[in-house]
Amino acid sequence: MLSRPDVAVVGAGPVGLAIAWRCATRGLRVVVHDPAPGSGASHVAAGMLAPVAEAYFGEHELTGLLTASAARWPAFAAELTAATGVDVGYRTEGTLMVGLTTDDLAEARRLWAYQQRIGLPVTPLRPSALRDREPALAPRVRGGALAATDHQVDPRRLVPALRTAAERAGATLVPAAVRRLSDVEAGVTVVAAGCGAAALTGLPVRPVKGQLVRLRAPGGGAPGFRHVIRGYADGEHVYLVPRSDGEVVVGATVEERTDTDVSAGAVLRLLRAAVDLLPELAEYDLVEALAGLRPGTPDNAPILGPLPGRPGVLAATGHHRHGIVLTPVTADLIADLISTGTADPLLAPFTPARFTPATAARSGSGPSVPEEEHTWN
Repeated sequence: MLSRPDVAVVGAGPVGLAIAWRCATRGLRVVVHDPAPGSGASHVAAGMLAPVAEAYFGEHELTGLLTASAARWPAFAAELTAATGVDVGYRTEGTLMVGLTTDDLAEARRLWAYQQRIGLPVTPLRPSALRDREPALAPRVRGGALAATDHQVDPRRLVPALRTAAERAGATLVPAAVRRLSDVEAGVTVVAAGCGAAALTGLPVRPVKGQLVRLRAPGGGAPGFRHVIRGYADGEHVYLVPRSDGEVVVGATVEERTDTDVSAGAVLRLLRAAVDLLPELAEYDLVEALAGLRPGTPDNAPILGPLPGRPGVLAATGHHRHGIVLTPVTADLIADLISTGTADPLLAPFTPARFTPATAARSGSGPSVPEEEHTWN
């Protein structure tokens, strides 16, 4: 009979697999439970690594965590490729943030001004400078800014690579669902089950629906633009993510719904905004329209660390729009906590304890509630 593992990870998305990989490379015996690895939010995700463009009013602690994780991505991607031989689609051209109309640009500039005030690298660009970088942008685009440190990765390459890396390091995948944590036998159990974490732990993780479409450049060539484009187009927020294989990801809605149906209205709004910003997209092939469920939390920040009242259980969930960019830092922080017993100070604002009644009652505890809701990725 197999001995009890040191670590059981519930959930084989990018966060769960990266934790398993990091723990296994530390010499721990690791088992990962998931009936369908990589089938959750990561299958729908666009893979933007955007600590600058995703920095929003009132989310100071979260912005710090995003920045810390994005800084780990170059080494993380290189290490993962070296361990598996898989190119995970990590690209560093940067992100252009644009406004189509005068009103769009005014709304965007308000956010860019905030991002600059907190020290993030945002470079405003005139329309001519934008089109020097991306000639395919519509002539109507009134202005924009460059977030040079906001990069991208392909989640559909990332997840299989992380699974390979974890298994090569010694982790074992069990293709079965976990219904109750009491059914899991391990020294430490890490719940990285996305939206499923609510039923397992009682944590306030809710599904947030997102719809997107995938296009492909005609003739099998590369897309006619290189940067990730994040734009406001007549009040509609949209992002466009080009892949080297010709794919373009266009997204995404944010809906407080629990279904994964694709609606004609959402596809219409996304494509209309996308074509308004890059007219050539009207000639691209429509390959896929799909919806997924992000694991949201009351303050839009992840839940990381020990579960109160549940010795030996850690949470690594609630990443909402940020699961891909936060994968490296989450894996490092949780693996370090397991192997050393000491929590990194980065974890402090994001522990499950912030949602206990006593903690929630304290003024200023936990990440700040955002000033406004956002609709990008």
